Amino acid sequence: MDSILESIKKMLGITSSYTVFDNDLIIHINSVFFILNQLGVGPKKPFSISGSSAVWSDFLGDNTDVEGVKTYVYLKVKLLFDPPSTSSAVEAMNRLALEYEWRLNVQVDSELTES
Repeated sequence: MDSILESIKKMLGITSSYTVFDNDLIIHINSVFFILNQLGVGPKKPFSISGSSAVWSDFLGDNTDVEGVKTYVYLKVKLLFDPPSTSSAVEAMNRLALEYEWRLNVQVDSELTES
């Protein structure tokens, strides 16, 4: 499954045939891509999706060094769309998302200094 929307839905436990929340998820996914753009991850031009036709390679291109983007997008969308019910679980997810932000930023910075 390479579709950005469909893979995030799967990680959230939503079947691909259930489309009621697709617009909400698309808005949240695009918000996360906005954050990633400001971190320097992904294409230079801000990226967004409008449906299930957008695939991860549209965002990542040939760069497989930042595969953590998929988990980061999931974590952020989960926190926006369906946050855990306990504050400790929310805090754990927030810490993990921050770690992914840091690691993605380090990866992008190291790629820039190598070129």
